[in-house]
Amino acid sequence: MNNVLETLGVIPVSNSVLSSLFPETKNKNKKISRLEQLGDIIRLKRGLYVVSPRITGKPLSVELMANHIYPVSYVSCYSALRYYGLIPEQVFVTQSMTIKHSRTFINEFGRFEYIHISQAAFPIGVTQESNEEYSFLIATPEKALCDLITTQSMLNLRYLDEAYKYLSEDLRLNMEAFFEMRVEIFKQFAAIGKKSSSIKTIIKLIEKG
Repeated sequence: MNNVLETLGVIPVSNSVLSSLFPETKNKNKKISRLEQLGDIIRLKRGLYVVSPRITGKPLSVELMANHIYPVSYVSCYSALRYYGLIPEQVFVTQSMTIKHSRTFINEFGRFEYIHISQAAFPIGVTQESNEEYSFLIATPEKALCDLITTQSMLNLRYLDEAYKYLSEDLRLNMEAFFEMRVEIFKQFAAIGKKSSSIKTIIKLIEKG
């Protein structure tokens, strides 16, 4: 049995995919429930599972899970900044942006938050991280910072010194890496309009160096 599940690797799969692995089993829902009870598979949400690392011997990716739990989405904000090692704090919520309604899911791997973003802003600064087994969508550092700023309703970065303080003290962002960020992504995002004044302040801060 375990060898069959191993073929799925670390990629989240649906009920139907799991059922297809056991063509001889009549009550497939009962079979899936049993696998979950044994800890061989782990539920991410209703109808979506991942094979336990105990079976595959491979570590799981919360970023990959996030893409599958609520597509179409990409990992962003604090989660992406932490992924790139740009902020020191551990992040306990996996944050993503989505063109659909905002949603939250909670499972064994933690809290997965999805924040609405316009279709126009969605593709700007989104990249695909890949390895030999899977790939997932995540914001570039620049887009993650744009998304974070726009999702904080009370944040208004009008002046360079207040923007620097927010980045270096509030976020504890790696400022050396910040000043190497690509201005073009910020400019594309600012052109859409949301929080454009704050994003333009970020642009000025980078250009000032």
